[in-house]
Amino acid sequence: MTTTTYTARPIAPTALRELRATDDAGRPAAPFTDPEGGAPLRCCLRPSTPGERLALVAYAPLRRWAAETGAAPGAYDEQGPVFIHAEDCGGPDGGALPFTDSHRTLRRYSADGHILGGRPVDGTAAAFPHALTKAFDDPAVALVHVRAVEYGCFLYEVRRAPAKDRD
Repeated sequence: MTTTTYTARPIAPTALRELRATDDAGRPAAPFTDPEGGAPLRCCLRPSTPGERLALVAYAPLRRWAAETGAAPGAYDEQGPVFIHAEDCGGPDGGALPFTDSHRTLRRYSADGHILGGRPVDGTAAAFPHALTKAFDDPAVALVHVRAVEYGCFLYEVRRAPAKDRD
């Protein structure tokens, strides 16, 4: 039996540069100092710490993916709030899937950008690889968004591995 490893994809550096100037809703970023910490940062895929400079921006992950791939998500295109560092942070350190300490939803999308369904995942790190494997067992699934259950906020994306990279 082979094991597939999934990688959480942070917001791409080019998109981060754009979002730090003007977000996907057309508003200028408004950096602030985080007084408490714990905000899920989509640039480096970790919780913020008190005193870090952050920005809460509108982000349209499916729209940006569609621009790369030529997909036409139509009404499934949406934007929502995400926390990012106000300045370049160098991205994630890699390693385990982030933000697995709470219940999440895996929202599956087809290659044309349409929602194929969602699946709740319990708040254990062990549940995520199995749930991602099940999601990608469907050949119609091109990518998965991991989202917070409480607010539906986008946390990160996982894409289907290119055929040459799969077991």
